[in-house]
Amino acid sequence: MQLQYLLEICYLIAAVLFVAGLKMLGNPKTARKGNLLAAGGMTLAIFATIFMHRDELGAPIGNYTWIFFAIAVGTVIGTVSARRVKMTAMPQMVSLFNGMGGACAALISLVEYGHEASHTEGSTLLTILAGLVIGSISFSGSMIAFAKLQELMKKSIRFPAHHLINIAILIVIGLLCGYMLMNDGDNAFVFYLIFVLSLVYGVMFVVPIGGADMPVVISLLNSFTGLAAAFGGFLYHNQVMLTGGILVGSAGTLLTVAMCNAMNRSLLNVVFGSMGSNSGVDTSDSTGGTVKPTTVSDTAILLNYAQKVIIIPGYGLAVAQAQHIVHEVESILESRNVDVRYAIHPVAGRMPGHMNVLLAESNVSYDKLLEMDQINDDFATTDVVLVIGANDVVNPAARNNPASPIYGMPILNADKARTVIVMKRSMAAGYAGIDNELFGYPNCLMLFGDAKATLTKIVGELKAM
Repeated sequence: MQLQYLLEICYLIAAVLFVAGLKMLGNPKTARKGNLLAAGGMTLAIFATIFMHRDELGAPIGNYTWIFFAIAVGTVIGTVSARRVKMTAMPQMVSLFNGMGGACAALISLVEYGHEASHTEGSTLLTILAGLVIGSISFSGSMIAFAKLQELMKKSIRFPAHHLINIAILIVIGLLCGYMLMNDGDNAFVFYLIFVLSLVYGVMFVVPIGGADMPVVISLLNSFTGLAAAFGGFLYHNQVMLTGGILVGSAGTLLTVAMCNAMNRSLLNVVFGSMGSNSGVDTSDSTGGTVKPTTVSDTAILLNYAQKVIIIPGYGLAVAQAQHIVHEVESILESRNVDVRYAIHPVAGRMPGHMNVLLAESNVSYDKLLEMDQINDDFATTDVVLVIGANDVVNPAARNNPASPIYGMPILNADKARTVIVMKRSMAAGYAGIDNELFGYPNCLMLFGDAKATLTKIVGELKAM
């Protein structure tokens, strides 16, 4: 009995660490510490469960060899993956790990149904079915998201009437779950059919989603995984599992809503609209003006004699691994009394917070990373805006062209600056699959080339001045 009380205390401490860690993740200065706190809470919960949990007869968990073998294998795989992954591959790693969480929740339901079989109580069976459906959707959906981000499959695959097909699958899953509840779960074939259909729905749900909407999908699937884990907590009457699942589910949901607001779109529009699918989108050259190339020397001169510079990072910066050299550009300019700041759009990159993490890696001061609402009014008084690998988040078509797929999406007001220098490899369209109206503006200059190589040349020019 004393062990049970001690276990509950450990769970309470772990839950507090989860909440504190999540709170600290909201600020770049404390995010690392918050991550460690939450990880410490999970470690405490795992080992407290292994050594202190007792069943109704007072017997310990047992199977310690298999448990610690699995922990060792998972630790090695997770550590090696985290250390070797490139910053550009971080979104797909998040999708992969998130999918593993969904798979775990689904496996719990599969195992517990096998234990309970046909004598399952209604509330327990409902929890098992909910964990199975949501966990399976999260797993298969996350695997498709991983494949898309890893460019193993097309960004968007649309089937005829795919929305109707998805709705039909959901209805069938709901009817089968209702049948199981009415019959006390006494039909294994139907149970495993629900499992298979849930996996299919996860695939069908993510396959048509366009590339520009993948950050929202990742966040949404993350909330699914948290919700599935919470059902596992209900099933085992495990408070810390329940708390962790609720925190992940609610945080993922709030982040999903925030990102939808940042694009001025509803979640239903993201799910069913599939922006970035390149389906019916005109990707011809429609910049509406003359594109004006510039040189490294001219760019260095403009930066050197500016008073205010705003840098807008995008996925191209991550691909080129140019975060360290852009920090060097910033340092040189600041030594010459140039005010340099970074403008971060909520959906820049391939996952929430991608640009913040990327720049923090190169020791850019957190105070210089400003969100869209904080910095948008300052573009009108800025001498030079340097756009590095970003595209859709600075496209004025979102304000000016009602026919554009991104019309109404809040953007960074880069076009209002005195001079805009856009660094790109080519004139190719961005992730949303549409041309950028900004490129033809009179105050816009195009600097073509690899971001890292070009910025290195700019640093050389600045040092020579």
